[in-house]
Amino acid sequence: MFATVLLVMLPFVWFGMVTAISFIETPLKFKAPGMTHALGVGIGRLVFKVLNIVEAALSVLIIGAWTQQQGLVTMPAGILLAIAAAALALQMLVLRPAMGQRTKALSDTALTHTGSTAVKAKVATATHVSYIVSEMLKVAALPLAGILIVLELAA
Repeated sequence: MFATVLLVMLPFVWFGMVTAISFIETPLKFKAPGMTHALGVGIGRLVFKVLNIVEAALSVLIIGAWTQQQGLVTMPAGILLAIAAAALALQMLVLRPAMGQRTKALSDTALTHTGSTAVKAKVATATHVSYIVSEMLKVAALPLAGILIVLELAA
């Protein structure tokens, strides 16, 4: 029964976390009064590192629950969950490390400037766009997977 609850709940929890952080908090952070680009990037590095760790834990819990309740995860739901997990793996193993090197260099550069000197960076690098696309994949796949699991449970 606990595995069933996890399979129903966790895709929606994961979806909510990604939506709240990636598509609400992150863009708004840079509009806050007094927020510098370097500070926003530094906060983002920390937040996304922790978010990815929590997402990985959720992914492991979902996979564990799936092994206990295999009948609830149909092929389409399984594909959607696999897409979310693959997007997360791409982020953690390839995209975030590459972005981390760049944002660390940006932060280090910003710290060497004083006064009103603004340090701006081109945000829309290919890596950054790829990260956003991978977030969009998760935001599309997770609630659909959750809905399919709920429908299978109700059947």
